[in-house]
Amino acid sequence: MSAENPTAVGERPLAEAAASLSVRGLEKRYGPTRALAGLDLEVEAGTICALLGPSGCGKTTALRAIAGMERPDAGEVSVGGRSLSGPGAFVAPEKRRIGMVFQDYALFPHLDVKGNVAYGLGRRPDPRRVAEVLELVGLGMVADRPVHQLSGGQQQRVALARALAPTPELVLLDEPFSNLDAILRERLRDEIRGILAGAGVTALFVTHDQQEALSLAERVAVMRDGRIVQAGTPEEVYTRPASRWMAEFLGEVEVLPGEATGGRVECELGSLRVEKGHSGPVSVLIRPESLAIGTTGPASGQEAEIVGRHFYGHDQMIRLRLRSGRELRSRRLGFPAWHPGDRVKVWVDGPVDVLDGD
Repeated sequence: MSAENPTAVGERPLAEAAASLSVRGLEKRYGPTRALAGLDLEVEAGTICALLGPSGCGKTTALRAIAGMERPDAGEVSVGGRSLSGPGAFVAPEKRRIGMVFQDYALFPHLDVKGNVAYGLGRRPDPRRVAEVLELVGLGMVADRPVHQLSGGQQQRVALARALAPTPELVLLDEPFSNLDAILRERLRDEIRGILAGAGVTALFVTHDQQEALSLAERVAVMRDGRIVQAGTPEEVYTRPASRWMAEFLGEVEVLPGEATGGRVECELGSLRVEKGHSGPVSVLIRPESLAIGTTGPASGQEAEIVGRHFYGHDQMIRLRLRSGRELRSRRLGFPAWHPGDRVKVWVDGPVDVLDGD
Protein backbone atom coordinates (compact mmCIF):
# COMPACT_ATOMS: atom_id res chain seq x y z
CA MET A 1 0.00 0.00 0.00
CA SER A 2 1.24 3.52 -0.81
CA ALA A 3 0.17 7.11 -0.36
CA GLU A 4 -0.88 7.10 -4.02
CA ASN A 5 -3.18 4.11 -3.58
CA PRO A 6 -4.30 3.90 0.06
CA THR A 7 -6.94 1.27 0.77
CA ALA A 8 -6.78 0.04 4.32
CA VAL A 9 -5.48 0.71 7.78
CA GLY A 10 -5.42 -2.20 10.18
CA GLU A 11 -8.09 -4.84 9.78
CA ARG A 12 -10.58 -2.95 7.65
CA PRO A 13 -10.64 -0.20 5.00
CA LEU A 14 -10.83 3.28 6.40
CA ALA A 15 -13.76 3.96 4.07
CA GLU A 16 -15.91 1.60 6.17
CA ALA A 17 -15.44 3.92 9.15
CA ALA A 18 -16.68 7.06 7.40
CA ALA A 19 -19.83 8.50 8.95
CA SER A 20 -22.02 11.53 8.38
CA LEU A 21 -21.83 14.58 10.64
CA SER A 22 -24.94 16.44 11.77
CA VAL A 23 -24.83 19.65 13.82
CA ARG A 24 -28.11 21.34 14.72
CA GLY A 25 -28.74 24.53 16.64
CA LEU A 26 -25.31 24.62 18.30
CA GLU A 27 -24.86 27.52 20.70
CA LYS A 28 -21.94 28.56 22.88
CA ARG A 29 -21.34 31.67 24.96
CA TYR A 30 -18.27 32.94 26.76
CA GLY A 31 -19.71 35.52 29.11
CA PRO A 32 -21.40 38.18 26.98
CA THR A 33 -19.76 36.87 23.78
CA ARG A 34 -21.88 34.57 21.64
CA ALA A 35 -19.37 32.38 19.77
CA LEU A 36 -21.95 30.02 18.24
CA ALA A 37 -25.42 31.33 17.44
CA GLY A 38 -27.48 28.34 16.33
CA LEU A 39 -24.98 26.60 14.05
CA ASP A 40 -26.45 24.07 11.59
CA LEU A 41 -24.16 21.87 9.50
CA GLU A 42 -24.60 18.61 7.58
CA VAL A 43 -21.65 16.68 6.11
CA GLU A 44 -22.27 13.46 4.20
CA ALA A 45 -20.16 10.37 4.93
CA GLY A 46 -16.87 10.32 3.05
CA THR A 47 -17.02 14.04 2.20
CA ILE A 48 -14.22 16.59 2.67
CA CYS A 49 -15.88 19.78 3.94
CA ALA A 50 -14.33 23.17 4.65
CA LEU A 51 -15.63 25.39 7.43
CA LEU A 52 -14.65 28.79 6.07
CA GLY A 53 -15.03 32.19 7.66
CA PRO A 54 -13.27 35.35 8.83
CA SER A 55 -11.31 35.47 12.08
CA GLY A 56 -13.55 35.53 15.14
CA CYS A 57 -16.62 34.02 13.48
CA GLY A 58 -16.62 30.90 15.69
CA LYS A 59 -14.96 28.31 13.43
CA THR A 60 -12.54 26.86 15.98
CA THR A 61 -15.19 26.91 18.71
CA ALA A 62 -17.44 24.86 16.41
CA LEU A 63 -14.64 22.38 15.77
CA ARG A 64 -13.87 22.02 19.47
CA ALA A 65 -17.56 21.54 20.28
CA ILE A 66 -17.82 18.77 17.67
CA ALA A 67 -14.68 17.13 19.10
CA GLY A 68 -16.05 17.35 22.64
CA MET A 69 -13.39 19.75 23.87
CA GLU A 70 -16.07 22.35 24.51
CA ARG A 71 -19.50 21.63 26.00
CA PRO A 72 -22.09 23.61 24.01
CA ASP A 73 -24.84 25.53 25.80
CA ALA A 74 -27.48 24.17 23.41
CA GLY A 75 -27.86 22.14 20.25
CA GLU A 76 -26.98 18.65 19.10
CA VAL A 77 -23.97 16.93 17.53
CA SER A 78 -24.25 13.45 16.03
CA VAL A 79 -21.87 11.34 13.96
CA GLY A 80 -23.21 8.40 11.98
CA GLY A 81 -26.56 8.83 13.70
CA ARG A 82 -24.96 8.46 17.16
CA SER A 83 -25.68 11.39 19.48
CA LEU A 84 -22.48 12.85 20.93
CA SER A 85 -23.87 16.02 22.43
CA GLY A 86 -27.43 17.10 23.09
CA PRO A 87 -30.20 17.12 25.66
CA GLY A 88 -29.13 14.70 28.39
CA ALA A 89 -26.11 13.42 26.45
CA PHE A 90 -22.44 14.30 26.31
CA VAL A 91 -19.86 11.77 25.10
CA ALA A 92 -16.29 12.34 26.28
CA PRO A 93 -13.78 13.36 23.56
CA GLU A 94 -11.79 10.11 23.77
CA LYS A 95 -14.95 8.06 23.15
CA ARG A 96 -16.23 9.96 20.12
CA ARG A 97 -14.17 8.14 17.46
CA ILE A 98 -13.06 11.50 16.09
CA GLY A 99 -9.51 12.19 14.96
CA MET A 100 -8.08 15.66 15.50
CA VAL A 101 -5.23 17.43 13.68
CA PHE A 102 -4.26 20.57 15.58
CA GLN A 103 -3.00 23.81 14.08
CA ASP A 104 0.43 23.39 15.69
CA TYR A 105 0.39 19.57 15.06
CA ALA A 106 0.85 18.88 18.84
CA LEU A 107 3.59 16.29 18.20
CA PHE A 108 5.77 14.96 21.02
CA PRO A 109 9.37 16.08 20.39
CA HIS A 110 10.85 13.30 22.56
CA LEU A 111 9.24 10.59 20.38
CA ASP A 112 10.13 9.47 16.88
CA VAL A 113 7.64 9.38 14.03
CA LYS A 114 6.25 5.93 14.77
CA GLY A 115 6.07 6.76 18.49
CA ASN A 116 3.91 9.80 17.79
CA VAL A 117 1.56 7.75 15.62
CA ALA A 118 1.45 4.90 18.13
CA TYR A 119 0.34 7.35 20.82
CA GLY A 120 -2.98 7.68 19.01
CA LEU A 121 -3.62 3.95 19.51
CA GLY A 122 -3.53 3.87 23.31
CA ARG A 123 -1.44 1.80 25.71
CA ARG A 124 -0.98 -1.25 23.48
CA PRO A 125 -0.52 0.05 19.94
CA ASP A 126 -0.44 -2.47 17.10
CA PRO A 127 2.91 -2.04 15.27
CA ARG A 128 1.29 -3.24 12.05
CA ARG A 129 -1.34 -0.50 12.29
CA VAL A 130 1.38 2.10 12.85
CA ALA A 131 3.35 0.87 9.84
CA GLU A 132 0.27 0.77 7.62
CA VAL A 133 -0.90 4.28 8.44
CA LEU A 134 2.62 5.66 7.91
CA GLU A 135 2.61 4.05 4.46
CA LEU A 136 -0.77 5.65 3.86
CA VAL A 137 0.69 9.14 4.36
CA GLY A 138 3.96 8.32 2.58
CA LEU A 139 6.23 8.36 5.65
CA GLY A 140 7.15 4.70 6.02
CA MET A 141 10.81 5.43 5.24
CA VAL A 142 11.17 7.90 8.14
CA ALA A 143 9.37 5.93 10.88
CA ASP A 144 12.42 5.96 13.18
CA ARG A 145 13.36 9.59 12.63
CA PRO A 146 12.86 12.16 15.43
CA VAL A 147 9.99 14.47 14.51
CA HIS A 148 12.10 17.59 15.02
CA GLN A 149 14.20 16.51 12.04
CA LEU A 150 11.18 16.55 9.71
CA SER A 151 10.02 19.35 7.47
CA GLY A 152 6.79 21.20 8.25
CA GLY A 153 4.93 19.24 5.59
CA GLN A 154 6.17 15.92 6.97
CA GLN A 155 5.16 16.91 10.50
CA GLN A 156 1.71 17.74 9.18
CA ARG A 157 1.43 14.24 7.70
CA VAL A 158 2.60 12.65 10.98
CA ALA A 159 -0.20 14.50 12.77
CA LEU A 160 -2.68 13.27 10.15
CA ALA A 161 -1.36 9.69 10.46
CA ARG A 162 -1.85 9.83 14.23
CA ALA A 163 -5.43 11.03 13.73
CA LEU A 164 -6.18 8.28 11.19
CA ALA A 165 -4.55 5.43 13.10
CA PRO A 166 -7.51 4.56 15.40
CA THR A 167 -9.85 4.32 12.34
CA PRO A 168 -11.99 7.35 13.26
CA GLU A 169 -15.45 8.00 11.90
CA LEU A 170 -14.59 11.68 11.41
CA VAL A 171 -11.36 13.67 11.11
CA LEU A 172 -11.21 17.34 12.18
CA LEU A 173 -8.39 19.65 11.05
CA ASP A 174 -7.88 23.10 12.59
CA GLU A 175 -6.21 25.56 10.16
CA PRO A 176 -4.00 22.67 8.94
CA PHE A 177 -1.76 24.69 6.61
CA SER A 178 -1.40 28.01 8.44
CA ASN A 179 2.16 27.31 9.66
CA LEU A 180 3.55 26.51 6.20
CA ASP A 181 4.98 28.78 3.52
CA ALA A 182 2.90 29.47 0.39
CA ILE A 183 4.65 27.01 -1.94
CA LEU A 184 4.61 24.12 0.54
CA ARG A 185 1.02 24.92 1.49
CA GLU A 186 -0.18 24.49 -2.08
CA ARG A 187 1.71 21.22 -2.58
CA LEU A 188 0.59 19.78 0.74
CA ARG A 189 -3.06 20.63 0.03
CA ASP A 190 -2.99 18.23 -2.91
CA GLU A 191 -1.27 15.54 -0.83
CA ILE A 192 -3.68 15.82 2.11
CA ARG A 193 -6.71 15.79 -0.18
CA GLY A 194 -5.39 12.64 -1.86
CA ILE A 195 -4.80 10.94 1.51
CA LEU A 196 -8.24 11.84 2.88
CA ALA A 197 -10.06 10.94 -0.33
CA GLY A 198 -8.16 7.70 -0.72
CA ALA A 199 -8.80 6.75 2.90
CA GLY A 200 -12.50 7.45 2.43
CA VAL A 201 -12.93 9.26 5.75
CA THR A 202 -15.28 12.12 6.47
CA ALA A 203 -13.23 15.25 7.10
CA LEU A 204 -14.04 18.75 8.31
CA PHE A 205 -11.31 21.37 8.25
CA VAL A 206 -11.37 24.94 9.49
CA THR A 207 -9.76 27.72 7.47
CA HIS A 208 -9.96 31.45 6.88
CA ASP A 209 -8.25 31.05 3.47
CA GLN A 210 -10.79 31.19 0.64
CA GLN A 211 -8.43 29.65 -1.94
CA GLU A 212 -7.64 26.79 0.41
CA ALA A 213 -11.32 26.02 1.00
CA LEU A 214 -12.34 26.22 -2.65
CA SER A 215 -9.44 24.11 -3.92
CA LEU A 216 -9.40 21.37 -1.26
CA ALA A 217 -12.99 20.79 -0.20
CA GLU A 218 -15.87 19.03 -1.89
CA ARG A 219 -18.31 21.07 0.20
CA VAL A 220 -17.80 24.55 1.64
CA ALA A 221 -19.77 25.91 4.60
CA VAL A 222 -19.25 29.64 5.15
CA MET A 223 -19.57 30.99 8.69
CA ARG A 224 -20.36 34.47 9.87
CA ASP A 225 -21.15 35.62 13.41
CA GLY A 226 -21.50 32.11 14.80
CA ARG A 227 -23.72 30.53 12.16
CA ILE A 228 -23.57 29.07 8.65
CA VAL A 229 -24.72 31.62 6.07
CA GLN A 230 -24.29 29.43 2.97
CA ALA A 231 -23.16 25.89 2.17
CA GLY A 232 -22.66 24.09 -1.12
CA THR A 233 -20.05 22.93 -3.59
CA PRO A 234 -17.11 25.29 -4.17
CA GLU A 235 -18.60 26.22 -7.55
CA GLU A 236 -22.00 26.99 -6.04
CA VAL A 237 -20.83 29.28 -3.26
CA TYR A 238 -18.39 31.11 -5.56
CA THR A 239 -20.59 31.62 -8.62
CA ARG A 240 -23.97 31.93 -6.85
CA PRO A 241 -23.33 33.68 -3.52
CA ALA A 242 -26.39 34.19 -1.34
CA SER A 243 -25.51 37.78 -0.45
CA ARG A 244 -23.22 40.62 -1.39
CA TRP A 245 -21.17 39.90 1.73
CA MET A 246 -20.68 36.31 0.54
CA ALA A 247 -19.65 37.46 -2.92
CA GLU A 248 -17.08 39.91 -1.57
CA PHE A 249 -15.75 37.52 1.08
CA LEU A 250 -15.03 34.77 -1.45
CA GLY A 251 -13.04 36.94 -3.85
CA GLU A 252 -12.93 40.07 -5.97
CA VAL A 253 -16.28 41.02 -7.44
CA GLU A 254 -17.72 44.00 -9.28
CA VAL A 255 -21.24 45.07 -8.29
CA LEU A 256 -23.28 47.05 -10.82
CA PRO A 257 -26.89 48.23 -10.62
CA GLY A 258 -29.18 46.62 -13.18
CA GLU A 259 -32.76 45.95 -14.23
CA ALA A 260 -33.81 42.33 -14.74
CA THR A 261 -36.63 40.88 -16.78
CA GLY A 262 -37.25 37.69 -18.73
CA GLY A 263 -33.92 36.01 -18.00
CA ARG A 264 -31.81 39.05 -18.91
CA VAL A 265 -30.44 42.03 -17.05
CA GLU A 266 -29.61 45.48 -18.43
CA CYS A 267 -26.62 47.21 -16.87
CA GLU A 268 -23.77 49.50 -17.86
CA LEU A 269 -22.00 46.61 -19.61
CA GLY A 270 -25.01 45.82 -21.81
CA SER A 271 -27.71 43.15 -21.86
CA LEU A 272 -26.57 40.01 -20.04
CA ARG A 273 -28.19 36.60 -19.66
CA VAL A 274 -29.04 35.54 -16.10
CA GLU A 275 -31.23 32.93 -14.46
CA LYS A 276 -34.94 33.53 -14.83
CA GLY A 277 -36.95 34.50 -11.81
CA HIS A 278 -35.42 37.91 -11.25
CA SER A 279 -37.41 41.01 -12.04
CA GLY A 280 -36.91 44.68 -11.37
CA PRO A 281 -33.91 46.38 -9.76
CA VAL A 282 -31.01 44.01 -9.05
CA SER A 283 -27.33 44.04 -8.17
CA VAL A 284 -25.23 42.47 -10.92
CA LEU A 285 -22.23 40.48 -9.61
CA ILE A 286 -19.33 40.06 -12.05
CA ARG A 287 -16.08 38.34 -11.14
CA PRO A 288 -12.94 39.90 -12.72
CA GLU A 289 -12.26 36.68 -14.66
CA SER A 290 -15.63 37.18 -16.44
CA LEU A 291 -14.50 40.53 -17.88
CA ALA A 292 -12.57 40.30 -21.15
CA ILE A 293 -10.55 43.10 -22.70
CA GLY A 294 -8.92 43.70 -26.07
CA THR A 295 -7.99 46.33 -28.61
CA THR A 296 -10.99 45.08 -30.58
CA GLY A 297 -14.09 43.32 -29.35
CA PRO A 298 -17.79 42.68 -29.90
CA ALA A 299 -20.19 45.49 -30.72
CA SER A 300 -21.49 45.32 -27.17
CA GLY A 301 -18.03 46.09 -25.76
CA GLN A 302 -17.56 49.31 -23.83
CA GLU A 303 -14.62 51.64 -24.32
CA ALA A 304 -12.29 51.88 -21.35
CA GLU A 305 -8.86 53.06 -20.30
CA ILE A 306 -6.43 50.97 -18.29
CA VAL A 307 -5.53 52.88 -15.11
CA GLY A 308 -3.66 50.21 -13.14
CA ARG A 309 -2.16 46.74 -13.30
CA HIS A 310 -0.81 44.09 -10.91
CA PHE A 311 1.28 41.39 -12.58
CA TYR A 312 1.49 37.96 -10.89
CA GLY A 313 3.28 35.98 -13.58
CA HIS A 314 0.60 33.43 -14.42
CA ASP A 315 -2.06 36.16 -14.51
CA GLN A 316 -2.59 39.89 -14.11
CA MET A 317 -5.27 42.04 -12.50
CA ILE A 318 -6.10 45.04 -14.64
CA ARG A 319 -7.98 48.10 -13.39
CA LEU A 320 -10.15 49.82 -15.99
CA ARG A 321 -12.08 53.09 -16.11
CA LEU A 322 -15.21 53.31 -18.26
CA ARG A 323 -16.32 56.53 -19.93
CA SER A 324 -18.79 57.01 -17.07
CA GLY A 325 -15.91 57.05 -14.60
CA ARG A 326 -16.80 53.65 -13.09
CA GLU A 327 -13.75 51.52 -12.37
CA LEU A 328 -13.75 47.75 -12.90
CA ARG A 329 -11.21 44.93 -12.58
CA SER A 330 -10.39 42.26 -15.16
CA ARG A 331 -8.30 39.19 -14.44
CA ARG A 332 -6.45 37.99 -17.55
CA LEU A 333 -3.57 35.65 -18.34
CA GLY A 334 -0.06 37.04 -17.83
CA PHE A 335 0.19 37.84 -21.54
CA PRO A 336 -0.18 40.05 -23.47
CA ALA A 337 1.06 42.74 -21.10
CA TRP A 338 -1.28 45.68 -20.56
CA HIS A 339 -0.20 49.07 -19.23
CA PRO A 340 -1.82 52.18 -17.76
CA GLY A 341 -2.95 54.49 -20.54
CA ASP A 342 -3.87 51.72 -23.00
CA ARG A 343 -7.28 52.17 -24.62
CA VAL A 344 -9.29 48.95 -24.81
CA LYS A 345 -12.74 47.49 -25.14
CA VAL A 346 -14.24 45.58 -22.23
CA TRP A 347 -17.08 43.07 -22.35
CA VAL A 348 -18.57 40.25 -20.30
CA ASP A 349 -17.24 36.83 -21.32
CA GLY A 350 -18.19 34.55 -18.45
CA PRO A 351 -20.87 33.82 -15.87
CA VAL A 352 -22.57 36.60 -13.91
CA ASP A 353 -25.01 36.46 -11.04
CA VAL A 354 -27.64 38.84 -9.71
CA LEU A 355 -29.09 39.60 -6.30
CA ASP A 356 -32.57 41.05 -5.97
CA GLY A 357 -32.56 44.69 -4.93
CA ASP A 358 -30.27 47.42 -6.23
